[in-house]
Amino acid sequence: MPISKLLIANRGEIAVRIIRAARELGIETVQVHSTADKDSLAVEIADEAVEIGPPAAAKSYLNVEAILDAARKTRADAIHPGYGFLAENADFADAVEAAGMAFVGPRGDTIRRMGDKAAARQAAQEAGVPTVPGSDGLLADAGDARQLADKIGYPVMIKATAGGGGRGIRIACNGDELDKLAPQAASEASAAFGDGGLYLEKVIERARHIEVQILGDGENVIHCFERECSLQRRRQKVWEEAPSPALNPETREALCASAVRLAKSVGYRGAGTIEYLFDDASGEFYFIEMNTRIQVEHPVTEEITGTDLVAEMIRIAGGAALSVSQADLAINGHAIEVRINAEDPANNFMPFPGLVGDFRFPGGPGVRFDHMLYPGYQIPPFYDSLLGKLIVRGATREQAIKRLKSAVSEFRIDGLKTTAPLFLALAEDEHVQSGAFHTGWLEPWLENNSAGLAQNQGGIAA
Repeated sequence: MPISKLLIANRGEIAVRIIRAARELGIETVQVHSTADKDSLAVEIADEAVEIGPPAAAKSYLNVEAILDAARKTRADAIHPGYGFLAENADFADAVEAAGMAFVGPRGDTIRRMGDKAAARQAAQEAGVPTVPGSDGLLADAGDARQLADKIGYPVMIKATAGGGGRGIRIACNGDELDKLAPQAASEASAAFGDGGLYLEKVIERARHIEVQILGDGENVIHCFERECSLQRRRQKVWEEAPSPALNPETREALCASAVRLAKSVGYRGAGTIEYLFDDASGEFYFIEMNTRIQVEHPVTEEITGTDLVAEMIRIAGGAALSVSQADLAINGHAIEVRINAEDPANNFMPFPGLVGDFRFPGGPGVRFDHMLYPGYQIPPFYDSLLGKLIVRGATREQAIKRLKSAVSEFRIDGLKTTAPLFLALAEDEHVQSGAFHTGWLEPWLENNSAGLAQNQGGIAA
């Protein structure tokens, strides 16, 4: 049954994005919010708003009963979790469905299977998708880890099966480091996700991080091509682009076909992303995990395909079949997204919450800014520092980079320090311009360029 009223169980720029997509579909919206977000842009533009708790996420955006109660009271018939918070919580998805509402995302059992990295790895192997050499399931104990690492060779990556956002991950270069770091990874994952289970993978050195966007309606699955996400700091993406400059047409076809094969094997419903490591040296790719939600970087895919991914997942949750076929999709140009965070990149990316003063946002052909800002808004210190996402598109990658430089140069926001200077510097770097980077490239670059970022900050953000 088509959705008539949608509750957004999230905040910030993604909540604004979902509200706008729903509005275009003729769907009323309900925005839940903590007391800290009562003056947010999402609350302002939604049809209705319901306060669900104090600033602490555990008592508001992670409070399942409060969210479900708000949905019942407002007669919402669907809930969109956005990304983060409860987006990949299988129990929450089940609870929404049990309450008689549609969950805008995959079924709980799919989230449970693909969100468990060891189980997802097994599913990939069963679907004939290449995986990084490593453990077939969870590690039994430290001895099991040591024996496997000795077999596949160091360095190895210890990964939490329930991890995310770079947490629960350690890299060991020898057996002694493995013995020391495995308990740390398990402890961190247990504290963050309530599950300390670990598995092991061989480190593919100088690898690229490439992901494939898929859409499924439970029966059919299509891909929307790939995104390049190798520019990372502390395993957090800061610059994403589509398509990847590293792939030739044959590899792209094989990569995307493997993602569709895996998603079909689990009867996937909604928008999802299948992530891979790509070995530049050999041209081989390896499945690493699946994100069973919309991604922060989804706009670059929208820009090169002309497909509204958020609207499509809302339609699917309402029982509709995919409105686009694989034959409808083609890569049109090149898009880049950078994350504008309230952080000081010249001071170890220290968070910089504060009062938003006057601002000037960039414009022109091929420029898009998805954000949560307005003059006088007080950025709360309790949540992620993401303010918005600057997205540019050009006919070529070269043109997209030029547009990014121009757009960042125009960007002004009084009262805050932001990550904007980082992206101006990256856009001017010859390695970035040529696409010659990997997942380990950015952090050494930052160590050598912090002084320049400090100088640029004054010219871009007050």
